[in-house]
Amino acid sequence: MHADNARPWTRWWWFASEIQEAQIDRDLEWLKANHFGGVEVAWIYPFNRRDTVATPRQEWLSPEWSEKVRYAKLKADSLGLGFDVTFGTLWPFGDTQVPREEATMLLNDSSFRQVLRLHWEHPRKGLVVDHLNEQALRNYAERMGKALKPALQSGTQSGIFVDSWEVEQRYLGTTGFMEDFRAIYGYDLEPYLDSLYVSRLPYQHVLYDYQRLISQLVIDEFYRPFSAIAHELGAYSRAQCAGAPCDILQAYASVDVPESEALLYEPYYSNIPAAAAAWTGRPKVTAEAFTCLYGWPADWMKREQTADLKLLADALFANGVNQVIWHGKAMGRTEKDTFFASVHLGPSGNLARELPVFNQYLTKVSQALQQGHTYSKVAVYLPLEDQWIKGEMPKEKQYIWAWSHNEHRYLQLPQFLQPYHPLWINANLLKEANVNDGKLQSGQTEVETLYVDANYLDTASLKAFIRAAQSDLKIVMQQVPQPPGLNTDTVGYQKLVDTLLQLPSVYRRWESISTGISPVVTGADLPEYWCRESGTGLTCFFAHPKTKTVSFPMGYGQSLMENGVSRPVKIHYNGHEVPVKLDFQPYQSILLHVDTQGAVTFEDITFVPETPKLEARPEKEKERWEVE
Repeated sequence: MHADNARPWTRWWWFASEIQEAQIDRDLEWLKANHFGGVEVAWIYPFNRRDTVATPRQEWLSPEWSEKVRYAKLKADSLGLGFDVTFGTLWPFGDTQVPREEATMLLNDSSFRQVLRLHWEHPRKGLVVDHLNEQALRNYAERMGKALKPALQSGTQSGIFVDSWEVEQRYLGTTGFMEDFRAIYGYDLEPYLDSLYVSRLPYQHVLYDYQRLISQLVIDEFYRPFSAIAHELGAYSRAQCAGAPCDILQAYASVDVPESEALLYEPYYSNIPAAAAAWTGRPKVTAEAFTCLYGWPADWMKREQTADLKLLADALFANGVNQVIWHGKAMGRTEKDTFFASVHLGPSGNLARELPVFNQYLTKVSQALQQGHTYSKVAVYLPLEDQWIKGEMPKEKQYIWAWSHNEHRYLQLPQFLQPYHPLWINANLLKEANVNDGKLQSGQTEVETLYVDANYLDTASLKAFIRAAQSDLKIVMQQVPQPPGLNTDTVGYQKLVDTLLQLPSVYRRWESISTGISPVVTGADLPEYWCRESGTGLTCFFAHPKTKTVSFPMGYGQSLMENGVSRPVKIHYNGHEVPVKLDFQPYQSILLHVDTQGAVTFEDITFVPETPKLEARPEKEKERWEVE
């Protein structure tokens, strides 16, 4: 993404139709006038997705199709707008040209191949490409890249994008998976398949071994090759790894621009891609924002309230996002053409009146949060092994698009560590980091200690902890870990545990170490916040305390507030303890800067949206949300 482009972008849906250059011009000029910074083109189904008739359209990946994409890229360039493309039609990756032997398959059903629904070629049936097979991905990318090259190699650099994981997960496999599993783990998976997701031992250890191999394949055969393919095409990679059955931090660390999603994921989920960006020195963390804001799929379409969107955006900023991708803008024949699961961007609807000034607000905050690097004092181990062993989430936590703990959907940083502005970390990122003078350093981020609260840890994690502790990094081990996996060498494992716990820089309780670690912000009932450090000092964004109420789905008018609220805090920076009174006016968050001498400057980010209206969910929309 353009380094100097902090303006919000939007997903731009191209419905399967005969795309006209006049449509392209109209939409891009409207977006420019409303202070957008760029677009992400997504090719989807015909306007009437239930129609079984082949709607006239440019043929998928044809020269005529490629020319329309190239035209749009050049038009965006002429307007100073960025231009990214989804690397396929709808999502996940696939089309009618994916051969059966290169399509997503399951271990428990040899006849299954995942069908790609509602794509550009609808009603023709396509298949989802095998995401555990790099060669299948590259075969798909060869024709996709050829069709996109005229656009990608014209003008400024573009990105290629992959949306959140929507590949079948239960019993996911690939050619040769069972043989590879046996070679790695020393036993056959076949006898356990019928009970793979049973939440009791020993099946949970088998599930762990299965998830570990799946994770390796997802990262090595999909996310890393995807990023390499983008570079080969002269582009950068941008990805939502949300929902992928893998080491999620490692997946996000594999791409150039990690992207979060809200509100189908809670705002605090954004801490995961933000942490991956911090440890790898990635400057931007984007978020697909406002998706299904009021419920599934899109309650109050065209009646959305800007104040509600601002509350969610501020929650995202306070959880590490520094650029918003609206979801989104439909390129339709008329304003009646909309995407089914989004807020509405266009000349009609509630948002149109305030859109330019709201986008200016989003830009100003994004610019501030893109400066320097993320500032933290404590790394927190993301308990990957625990999540994999747990298997299915409780029914009350599941949605039609979410079912497994391996998605990390509800994983939150410990609340008591909030004063230290903690960051998630995993064993691989820890292994790649440096420990100097007892401080963990990676990218430009530096922390003073590692906090671990996990019931299960694999040997690779233990070895990474030992190496760091031997270099004097302070580590808090809240639990004595157990070995995951069915055939783990328990004797060798226990030796590693004993070695780790006997090191002088390893502590068993947070209270034993907390007085020696400098906090970032202290105070009662701290608001959500994010901090970035640059050469001029520390920039802090404090979200209005009401962002803590944001959860899926938001209530219509949930942002309504009548009175201000204050939070006295102390900011600890560069040897200074700076008292600051955070006076939150209705609908306002706070952006401030602390210089290296401890002087505080408040930045004016005032944006007062129209007063929201409180309304109960209409019965018809409520019923639709519960049924679909």
